[in-house]
Amino acid sequence: MAERLTAGDTAPDFTLPDDTGKDVTLSDLRGRKVIVYFYPAAMTPGCTKQACDFSESLESLAGDGYTVLGISPDTPEKLGRFREKESLTLALLSDRDKSVMTAWGAFGEKTLYGKVVEGVIRSTVVVDEDGTVSHAWYNVKATGHVAKLRRDLGLDRADGAS
Repeated sequence: MAERLTAGDTAPDFTLPDDTGKDVTLSDLRGRKVIVYFYPAAMTPGCTKQACDFSESLESLAGDGYTVLGISPDTPEKLGRFREKESLTLALLSDRDKSVMTAWGAFGEKTLYGKVVEGVIRSTVVVDEDGTVSHAWYNVKATGHVAKLRRDLGLDRADGAS
């Protein structure tokens, strides 16, 4: 079983290519809060719903000081097609060898349709300005996850102001 991150852990640093082939390094984002979410595959129904939810919330999340990074084992080329097809605005990163997913506890044994398989564990980790994990959720549901995340982080305000 992959070691899962918990609040207080130092987030493992990484450098991964985005959908344009440009490298993105987590430690370069120090001073900002970063939401790192891991998903199994671009252009599948659940992953598309989740990516669209994050994309639609990106402006308000950015207003609250968050950068969002979506990570999957897809190639940068496939991620580029995903971004274009769904008009996504968040950073999509490619972890082809799943080393970052493994280090973050987002790859390993999971139950799929009643069978234990090895694969990507849909997960979201929030990293604070100092590179420390503030929140970590594993086996999250694709649908409704962004709304739950906003609630858990205290970002939803009744008046809609940010």
